[in-house]
Amino acid sequence: MDHSKRNFPDKIRGNKTFLFLFTALLIIFISSFTNLYGQPKGVLRGFVADSLSGEALPYANVYIKELERGANTDNRGFFVMASVPPEKKLTVSISYVGYKSKQYIVRVDPYRVKDLRVELIPINIQLQTIEKTSQRVAKENATDLSLQRIAIRDLETLPRGVELDIFRSLQNLPGVQSGGDVSARYYVRGSTSNQNLVLLDNVTIYNPFHALGIFSSIDPDMVNSVEFYKGGFPAEYSTRLSSVLKVVTRDGNKNDFSAKASLSLLTAKMMLEGPIPHGSFILSGRKNYSDFILKKFRNSNSLPADFYDLFAKLNYSNDEFVKDAKFTISAFSSQDQIQNNNLQLEDFKWSNQAFDINYFQISDSPLFYQVDVSSSSFNGERIPNLSGAKGVNNEVSDVTMRMDFNYVYDSKNELSGGFKITEIHTKLFLENFRGQSTDIGSHGVNISAFLKYKLLQWSNLGVDIGGRVNATRLAGGGPAAFYEPRASLTYRFIPQMAFKASWGIYMQDLVTVSDENEVVTIFEPWIITPSYLNPSSAIHYIAGFEANPSQNLSLTLEGYYKIMKDLAIVNDQKYFPTDNDFIPGSGTAYGLEFQTKFHELPVDINLSYSLLYSFKDVNGVRYSPRYDSRHNVNLSFEYDFGSGWSASAVWNYSTGMPFTQIAGYYDKLQIDDLTSNYLLNSYYPFLILSDQNIGRLPDYHRLDLNLSKKIQMGNLKIYADLSLLNAYNRKNLFYFRRDTGERVDMLPFLPSASIKVEL
Repeated sequence: MDHSKRNFPDKIRGNKTFLFLFTALLIIFISSFTNLYGQPKGVLRGFVADSLSGEALPYANVYIKELERGANTDNRGFFVMASVPPEKKLTVSISYVGYKSKQYIVRVDPYRVKDLRVELIPINIQLQTIEKTSQRVAKENATDLSLQRIAIRDLETLPRGVELDIFRSLQNLPGVQSGGDVSARYYVRGSTSNQNLVLLDNVTIYNPFHALGIFSSIDPDMVNSVEFYKGGFPAEYSTRLSSVLKVVTRDGNKNDFSAKASLSLLTAKMMLEGPIPHGSFILSGRKNYSDFILKKFRNSNSLPADFYDLFAKLNYSNDEFVKDAKFTISAFSSQDQIQNNNLQLEDFKWSNQAFDINYFQISDSPLFYQVDVSSSSFNGERIPNLSGAKGVNNEVSDVTMRMDFNYVYDSKNELSGGFKITEIHTKLFLENFRGQSTDIGSHGVNISAFLKYKLLQWSNLGVDIGGRVNATRLAGGGPAAFYEPRASLTYRFIPQMAFKASWGIYMQDLVTVSDENEVVTIFEPWIITPSYLNPSSAIHYIAGFEANPSQNLSLTLEGYYKIMKDLAIVNDQKYFPTDNDFIPGSGTAYGLEFQTKFHELPVDINLSYSLLYSFKDVNGVRYSPRYDSRHNVNLSFEYDFGSGWSASAVWNYSTGMPFTQIAGYYDKLQIDDLTSNYLLNSYYPFLILSDQNIGRLPDYHRLDLNLSKKIQMGNLKIYADLSLLNAYNRKNLFYFRRDTGERVDMLPFLPSASIKVEL
């Protein structure tokens, strides 16, 4: 059989949809040049930063009063406003939560770019009218469906568990399911966790979870901003089917040396930052020192887990060297190991390593571009000892080179594009029941390019249309090219209400080997999709409404339908060496999500609800995957008492997850010693499972309470937190041990505390 002629999704063979989209894009692109030679216009460009540290302020609000136009800075703190009337006095207001707003009187010259460098002074204030106005205007035609942005000033207000963690905070968003208290691994809109792309700056992190996944390996103290797409993400992102989490790290204090240290019941961490000639540095590290929390997941049995993470970054910017350029070098490392000191139990160890060199350039025109060279690796191992489990050893390494650009026209429209070359090597050593090891890893190169156009010239309409071309697949073979067209739009009926929609095709050629029946997932081995299978693909259909009835209230409603094809499923019916290790499967997921936010000092309320249906089809059998939680409710309430005191309550509810029930046992003959006199008398009970995931666990709900205090004494800042986890001691079932029948619950009532000192 010629596998290259099978669907992708239906291979878009003939690619009429793709060609139509790119033809339309080309027409729009060419027509936009007519705007370059009309009335003379200027461009206002700027950078917004913290006056004390020089750290970029992402998503700051920029507003031109006379034009009633607004914009937001990107995750680097930059903004561009094209088509600005020249030679007129314009009042530009810059504002950011917790900072004193500034106003500038500027004149923009025709056909010139006016640069504005802004440093805002941090003070203890809240939102002002000008901030809300500019933010509303900037979002009028923003194509940001299913996008959640979290800026540096918002990180401390995120819901927290044992300690603040970005990944666990994402699980409070509608459409994001968790694996329970014991896991920071998350599932987005009915898809597996390996379909979530995690980027640290621009580098892929393959297993960003610490021991038992109680939180991620990315320390929030080193983070500047977070962008999270739950679906429908634009053409600049690739290699995953479900979601994108991009974590942008801090540059470090450009003006003074400073240090932070913090202590919780589980970890100790420290961060150093400061200036270097024409730049800055930041260095952070975290290490566990206690298993007090982890024992709560093992019925008070000790868990010898040991882990750490390290991050370092250098920034250099010198106009005498290269004008309007920035050079960055960063490195990240994390390592975990679980050593039980018991030969009857298996041990685990895994690590991540990442390195990135980035060159970012601002040109004399409204053009940004960047070049990245990076490497990322993951190593994971399960050591069976005498437990009877099978050994696993997985290695992944990739080297990536990419270039992206963004250009803003006088019409306010934007053109973006770029290319990426990635070489990936994987090794996966699996043991059979005889202890023999087989490597089913491989290597390959993916070459891809994207182009997109954002139509933003009308205030009530925004369109983002484009696509990505994959010239090769990692496993080789298959069609000459794979196309991933994407489109999204926003139409605002009235200033207070907008309709948003997106559609796209997505491809994934690197997947994990996962077991639906595994209760606790320590790590999932990565492997390139074999050449006898097509790469996994998905089509997203998303639509929704956004409403802002008042300055303090926002409402969003989204519906989605996702079709997944050619999912690489482990062949659990492989009986002969010639049988394939993987077989193709398919899936669908659809649902509704509702979220409302209310903010009026001193109260902040967030309520969300999601309805999810998710199915997989394998070998003609349809079942619900283990992350198919039908109903999910998240409610958070925060109150600011003033004088540095604040309190919050977070309540989560979800219906039970599917699981595979036990159908029974039978006595299986075990032949361990051919010389034994009891050769035919050695039996042990063998487990028989029922149909896949036809059972449902009980409903889950939990209430967490938190009290925080911020103290400032000169340059010394102290942050103290006291949390009550599972405040009413709900006994949420984790699992029953299949060998003993013992019930294991999730986190019980647990007081937790942390303290952070900043100098």
